[in-house]
Amino acid sequence: MQNGTHYRTCHLCEAMCGVAVEVKAGKIASIRGDEKDPLSRGHICPKAVALQDLHEDPERLRKPVRKTSAGWEEIEWDDAFTIVAEKLHSTRTTHGRNSIGVYLGNPNVHNHGSLIATMPFLRAVGSQNRFSATSNDQLPHMLASLEIFGHQVLFPIPDIDNTDLFICIGGNPMASNGSLMTVPDFRGRLKALKQRGGKMIVVDPRRSETAKLAEEFHFIRPGTDAFLLMAMVNTLFADDLIRPGAAEHLVKDLDLLRLASLPFTPDAVAECTGIAAASIRGLARQLANTPKAALYTRMGTSTQTFGSITTWLAYCLNILTGKLDTVGGVMFTQPAIDLIALGAMSGQRGHFGKRHSRVKGLPEFAGEYPASTMADEMLTPGEGQIRAFVTVAGNPVLSSPNGRRLDEALTGLDFMVSVDYYINETTRHADIILPPTAALERSHYDIIFNMLAVRNVSKYSEALFDAGPGSRHDWQILLELAHRLEKLRKGGKLPIRSELGWQAFKRLGPDPIIDLLLRTGPYGTDAGRARGLLEPATSLFLDLLPKPHPLRDLAKLSSLNPQWRELPKGLSLKRLKDNPSGVDLGALRPTLPNRLFTRDGKINLAPRRYLKDVERLNQKLFTSLSPGQLLLIGRRHVRSNNSWMHNSHRLVKGKVRCTVLMHPDDAKRLNLNEGSSAEIRADERYVVLPVEVTEDMMPGVVSIPHGWGHNRDGTVQSTAAAHAGASINDVLCDQITDPVAGTSVLNGQPVTVKVWQSKQQPLPAA
Repeated sequence: MQNGTHYRTCHLCEAMCGVAVEVKAGKIASIRGDEKDPLSRGHICPKAVALQDLHEDPERLRKPVRKTSAGWEEIEWDDAFTIVAEKLHSTRTTHGRNSIGVYLGNPNVHNHGSLIATMPFLRAVGSQNRFSATSNDQLPHMLASLEIFGHQVLFPIPDIDNTDLFICIGGNPMASNGSLMTVPDFRGRLKALKQRGGKMIVVDPRRSETAKLAEEFHFIRPGTDAFLLMAMVNTLFADDLIRPGAAEHLVKDLDLLRLASLPFTPDAVAECTGIAAASIRGLARQLANTPKAALYTRMGTSTQTFGSITTWLAYCLNILTGKLDTVGGVMFTQPAIDLIALGAMSGQRGHFGKRHSRVKGLPEFAGEYPASTMADEMLTPGEGQIRAFVTVAGNPVLSSPNGRRLDEALTGLDFMVSVDYYINETTRHADIILPPTAALERSHYDIIFNMLAVRNVSKYSEALFDAGPGSRHDWQILLELAHRLEKLRKGGKLPIRSELGWQAFKRLGPDPIIDLLLRTGPYGTDAGRARGLLEPATSLFLDLLPKPHPLRDLAKLSSLNPQWRELPKGLSLKRLKDNPSGVDLGALRPTLPNRLFTRDGKINLAPRRYLKDVERLNQKLFTSLSPGQLLLIGRRHVRSNNSWMHNSHRLVKGKVRCTVLMHPDDAKRLNLNEGSSAEIRADERYVVLPVEVTEDMMPGVVSIPHGWGHNRDGTVQSTAAAHAGASINDVLCDQITDPVAGTSVLNGQPVTVKVWQSKQQPLPAA
């Protein structure tokens, strides 16, 4: 790598911040914000400087390792691929295709190479037992987008750069830099909002980092957001404030929504939510009467027992008040690589409930089962039981509920392989670990998060360092395994055209495909030349994809959306390489009705699966907690991103952050003091953490941060282990889900908290 300044995108969270990396003598000398980046405009958070820690970490694996009776030993790549392919093939042959499970972790969506190679890999594995972090995160949002707008990833994004009122419920963009809303420098954007006379309102069980900047804040009891939002809908109808605006001629089933909201008056829900009826009416009226306003909900609302119905109602409130598809409201993005249009063109808008999991009967979504049932599928005997498991860049032992039960399940597998460069709480169970290159050793393009950004931009980053001949990118690992599995399935030899296709794909890699997608996208040009450059390799590669598949029909894409004729042209991989800070494609624009993919071309305000769940909501209205119980919620910190950032000394230094937060009244009642140890328990599951007493917590609610728990034996992450904390998922029950979407309930489960008596019982086994 040449010395000097190199520009790229930080991949450590959704924000896509531009960074300028100074290299001297082949080493990173400094990392700072890229002031020319059109989205982040020079902003970075503390995670960006930790890129150096991850790249230089001596505990990061560089070669495949195999577990032996004497410990881990390095092996050669070819030997590792042979063992893995033969073990998976043997499992599939003996026990059936569904005896293999696959889990895809969050980092995959930050990695275009992994995203592209995952498709043929999953096809080669052939199992229906697929899981990902989606069902522990944004599944209710995807379901609402599918039901209301006709496409699973068509998310309405707050136009925060132009709004005058931002209502945030269950989100903390000051810590997350946005979530399903890619918004770097949220603080700067909020400051601009206030300078133009706007305001922010936050509703949350904790006065979060975001809430402390709000002009108006309301505590809400965890799990009751659906009651609040339904009462706001009720208020809009009662006060004659239904004004869909630009979407008025597109909405249907308004009367069904009105009828559903009738029992949920602000007075009826005030006690259960903890928010006064007058405040609820005030929220609804402010949203309705502010022309440029946006209502945003996130993790706190989607990962609860009413996560699906809450997300549906949030979408409805924006639509009913005329905030959908309007400047300053919520709008649809037009990314340079438009997976939404690609999917719609090939009929792949998403699907839900086509089949159900073997043990719990939970619905699949886009081919995946909820992660909360992984342990069930491993521990329950019978046809389809998972006996071999593949994880790709994931740590579900810490990120899924009841992590110790999942520990038990992974221990009992016949075989496990992980594509990961750490021996962490999950991969310690693997028989083989295949380590990919680190982020700075590969190119980068954000396919996913450009679909969620508050501004349309496009940016490509070339690899900063050469990983060397003994390394493999994740896409190379996945393609090699897929190729070998296909050959074994076919008796050791593939037809010549198929074999040439695999060889072409492995030679091409993901970047020429990115170029093709850019050129055939809404801002692209010279698509014919792009296809010509890849022929004949492209046609061979396309044969490997399932039918139908968006990439098979790229030639039709440029004529799909008539609005594309109005967008700036000329985007290609070369142009992005010539502009390393990225290309600004403009502010969010109105896109309806062309950006609507329902069968009848209408916005479905009252999908039947949500109306059916209103009955459960009504029954829950008057349910109270058992005496002595508290409600548990998670939280995140700007220095953390799930479980995979704690081996960076820059990010874990300083004050201990893995604590249990509680209100002074609760602490006093339980005889707990600041810094004392508390046991947080649900049934037989418990953790022990230091207490942090704060009036930022709503009385009756306690909070534990997500992603910690690095105290298990057998990991090789010394910095993380030295700051172990405890996992909130060692307390949460994996049997509690949102019955509509199957989402794990990570917020609002009841727990008991008491003084930890260390002499009376041992700590949970590692």
